[in-house]
Amino acid sequence: MPIENNFLHPSPEEKRKHKKYPVQNPNSYFMDVKYPGCYKITTILSHTQTVVLCVGCSTVLC
Repeated sequence: MPIENNFLHPSPEEKRKHKKYPVQNPNSYFMDVKYPGCYKITTILSHTQTVVLCVGCSTVLC
């Protein structure tokens, strides 16, 4: 049974399909969020995994 996919030596078409970034950089970024109730600005991470509270009124932002 022959192997159809050769992962060590991909075809030129496969090499063109899977491009790597020239410089590695993170996909997340910082955002300034302003809650309309108290107008305080809070800086949060775009891919946050925890609950973020407003600095002024302690309302849950995300």
